[in-house]
Amino acid sequence: MQAAHRFSFSKRRALQIACLAATLFSGQAGFALPGPEPVSALVANGKDQVEVWSQGTGRLLVMLPSAARGADDYDAAAVVLAAQGFRVLRPEPRGSGRTTGPHIGVSLQDLASDVAAVIRSENSGPAILVGHAAGSFVARMTAVEYPGLVSGVVLAAAGARNYPIELNGVVQKVGLPGLPDEERSRYLKQGFFAPGNDVTPWLTGWRKLIKFGTGGGPPSVAERELWWGAGNKPVLEIQGLSDPFKPPPTLGEYKTEYGERVTVVQIRNASHALFPEQLQAVTSAIAQWSKSIFTKESKGDR
Repeated sequence: MQAAHRFSFSKRRALQIACLAATLFSGQAGFALPGPEPVSALVANGKDQVEVWSQGTGRLLVMLPSAARGADDYDAAAVVLAAQGFRVLRPEPRGSGRTTGPHIGVSLQDLASDVAAVIRSENSGPAILVGHAAGSFVARMTAVEYPGLVSGVVLAAAGARNYPIELNGVVQKVGLPGLPDEERSRYLKQGFFAPGNDVTPWLTGWRKLIKFGTGGGPPSVAERELWWGAGNKPVLEIQGLSDPFKPPPTLGEYKTEYGERVTVVQIRNASHALFPEQLQAVTSAIAQWSKSIFTKESKGDR
């Protein structure tokens, strides 16, 4: 790992996050106010590098953002989870921050290798991976390719096997550069935020979509069976009950397919964005489940 440097939070941004975490969790047993600012470091992966933000101490949580989003989506969640006793790592995906390596014509295995390099750099045991939406693809592939580095996988707004095809157009358009706020807001309300929820957090922060294989599209359906089940790892699936990528008839499909190793948490008034919509409910579910997995692991009960 190369030399680290501290993230330059604006004072206003740091205060906003600290106050949010304190407001949400100050009444809970064991809660501590947010610790130091996150630290950025570069982790080598062959000839390429991964920028990773880290904060907190304890067992590892690695948080992977959704398609065309960056590690800053987890700014508030990382503060909260670090305060709950975890070491939170947030790798920047390819095309974001100082992470290098191609983001066109790649495979999920390529992206999983970036995550594996980050976990190995800590030299502190396996991690729980939190994959938001398309980030869950990478999390699951990492669990398949590097099972010794993964204790469990959190699927946050992971989407159904077959969701309404018209949502693909929304994904392609919502992050287009130069899109007027009014038009971007319309796409966000259509595919990412529950009715009445504030879309402002996702009006900005869009990166280029990672494009897979020779066709440059999303991961192929043909290879999906390789990673869809996250190997044999325990899984927490967090579902927003207003998520169009997870229509009501599909809410039970993952649990039905993979049985007892899957725990499902459903959250009202949340859609595909999930984290900016219901931060407290989402982070509480992650913290509680992750602690239970790490406890079972330490006892040899898997």
